[in-house]
Amino acid sequence: MKITLQEKIWNARGWSSGSNPGRGSKLRLALQRGFLEIDMVVGLAILTLAVLPLGYSFARERHLLKIEYSRSVADEIVDGEIEILAAGAAKNLPDGTQNYPVHAAAASQLPPGHFELTKTGNRLRLEWMPDKPRGVGAIIREAALK
Repeated sequence: MKITLQEKIWNARGWSSGSNPGRGSKLRLALQRGFLEIDMVVGLAILTLAVLPLGYSFARERHLLKIEYSRSVADEIVDGEIEILAAGAAKNLPDGTQNYPVHAAAASQLPPGHFELTKTGNRLRLEWMPDKPRGVGAIIREAALK
C-alpha cells in the first residue's frame, strides 16, 4: 500500500485513520476546520474587495460635495451683492477694479479667496476668485447700474 505525503503528515500529527475509530473522527474534524478556515479567508477577501472601493468612492463623493457646496455659497453671495450694487449702491464707487468687502456670514464657509468689483461707467462686474483653485473656479456676475 502506497502512503501519500498527506497521509504521512496526518500520521506525524497523530491524525491517521487507522483501526482506532477516534482517530478517524480527528481526521474529519481537522479537514472540516481547514475548509472553514479557507471559507473564512475567501469571505474576508471578498468583503475587503467590496468595501475598499466603497470607502474610496464615499471619500471622493464627500470631496465633490464640499466643492459644490463652496460653489453654491459663492454663487449666492455674488448674486446677492451684484443685485444690491446694481440697484444703486455702486453709484458712489469710483471706476476701476477694487477689492470688495463682503459682510455675509456665509463667506466664512468659502475656501480662501477674495471678491473683486470692477466698475466701468454703468457696467458692474463682481467676481469671487479662490486663492488656490481646487475644483472651485471663479464666480463672475455682470450687471448694469440702474
